[in-house]
Amino acid sequence: MVAAAASTSFSASLSARTSLSKAVNPSPKVANVSLNVGFLSTSCRSLEALKATAAGNGSALCSGSALGARMVSAPAIKPLTSLDFETSVFKKEKINLAGHEEYIVRGGRDLFPLLPDAFKGIKQIGVIGWGSQGPAQAQNLKDSLAEVKSDIVVKIGLRKGSQSFAEARAAGFTEENGTLGDIWETVSGSDLVLLLISDAAQADNYEKVFSHMKPNSILGLSHGFLLGHLQSMGLDFPKNISVTAVCPKGMGPSVRRLYVQGKEINGAGINSSFAVHQDVDGRATDVALGWSVALGSPFTFATTLEQEYKSDIFGERGILLGAVHGIVESLFRRYNENGMSEDDAYKNTVECITGIISKTISTQGMLAVYEALSEEGKKEFQKAYSASFYPCMDILYECYEDVATGSEIRSVVLAGRRFYEKEGLPAFPMGKIDQTRMWKVGQRVRAARPANDLGPLYPFTAGVYVALMMAQIEILRKKGHSYSEIINESVIESVDSLNPFMHARGVSFMVDNCSTTARLGSRKWAPRFDYILTQQALVAVDNNAPINLDLISNFLSDPVHGAIEVCAQLRPTVDISVPPDADFVRPELRQGNN
Repeated sequence: MVAAAASTSFSASLSARTSLSKAVNPSPKVANVSLNVGFLSTSCRSLEALKATAAGNGSALCSGSALGARMVSAPAIKPLTSLDFETSVFKKEKINLAGHEEYIVRGGRDLFPLLPDAFKGIKQIGVIGWGSQGPAQAQNLKDSLAEVKSDIVVKIGLRKGSQSFAEARAAGFTEENGTLGDIWETVSGSDLVLLLISDAAQADNYEKVFSHMKPNSILGLSHGFLLGHLQSMGLDFPKNISVTAVCPKGMGPSVRRLYVQGKEINGAGINSSFAVHQDVDGRATDVALGWSVALGSPFTFATTLEQEYKSDIFGERGILLGAVHGIVESLFRRYNENGMSEDDAYKNTVECITGIISKTISTQGMLAVYEALSEEGKKEFQKAYSASFYPCMDILYECYEDVATGSEIRSVVLAGRRFYEKEGLPAFPMGKIDQTRMWKVGQRVRAARPANDLGPLYPFTAGVYVALMMAQIEILRKKGHSYSEIINESVIESVDSLNPFMHARGVSFMVDNCSTTARLGSRKWAPRFDYILTQQALVAVDNNAPINLDLISNFLSDPVHGAIEVCAQLRPTVDISVPPDADFVRPELRQGNN
């Protein structure tokens, strides 16, 4: 999340820049983008300054040509779906993000007294599963309800024989006090069922879950994957239950860690989206918002279950994990092969992205990364950004369509079934990736890293990473996602939830220990980003390909920067604390990591 304290300097940084004026031979659609942003500006004093910068680097600029205009013309953007909602319990607030009006509910511990009204008619909340989200959500809900002396029971439901019973008991859930039990007994006895088992397990067990739910009870999801799976088979949810979702924009350990930190500062937590897919009795919206507030979400924004799963599964394969994995593999090899030591190559790739770049984007935005560079550094950034943007978009576009058409969902379901013996074939769980040279170097670098060291700001790495982030933003924008969803899925979740954990333990550790859906996506798509950068972007740089001036100009004036600034002002001044020994391994993998 972005600290509110930083938003003052962020605003000052924006206003201090000289606004973009008329570009040289801009395409009409590019000009329209500039008109839409108004107050936004670039770090270059004019387009002529950009020309001079590139010229000083010995690179030609691609501007004004038919090819340049075609490549940077703003694409037609799919109209956004209206995401307005009504709540009788919480205060709805209108915000303006890049010219689009959206509605949110701010969180905070001062809203906990409203939880009994939001959860009216609910006597038991069943939390099914103890993976990434289960422990965090169960503990946050229990603590929030206890704070207002609610008699609502939060009960954990686990399959018989699960090793997670011991961990749930250690967190204060027990069979004796009725807060821990069998999965099916918990589903049957709950008025709100939070189904937080893995995506593949949901696909294999949804019929049994539905059959055990009480009529007029509420199914709560923290991911829209199950809807995508049902749609792929022409099915939907039973009509006698409500279906809602609250989707924290971060891993479960982040949801819990920031909630605990927020006990000192009101409102600390991870933002969430919410969706109401089906409402049988008019309670679903207030219940979902109460659930989100109880988790500690600083603000909650509306989406649809379909939009959520598309952006979420796509994001895991992109900026959140898969693409970062591919980028650092490609750049580490390049830097090392060009004479940089292994330790420096690691610092200038992984440490650079998960440390200083993430911190800067989190507190000041993407433009501040560019502004922090020297003039020579800006030239390197421009070369890397210009060469990387379209190759990244190439893979991201394909990935989004594979998610939207159900291909990635089917892949996850089939992968989950391979993990167990089936039809006489042995189990084939995914292996680990942390034994290659790069990740061994990472262990050495982290062991010697001074406390609070965020690594170097390496301009070329920054250019590639920011190009990836902007390409993902553009894909989601073209596909009609709201700015709230775009910013949370492509910026906030990356720099404020996942990257801090990767800085503490390494990208490879995250790939090996995240959810099955994310692990599968990273292994599948990371090589694609690695290859296309190596085979296209880096070759273009080595061949002194012209810098696309319009592409750089569009980045500097993109309306998303102003939208990010608005989101920054909604975040309390708490940065997540992730000590090097932070434990966020999923229970079923923990034994192999001890």
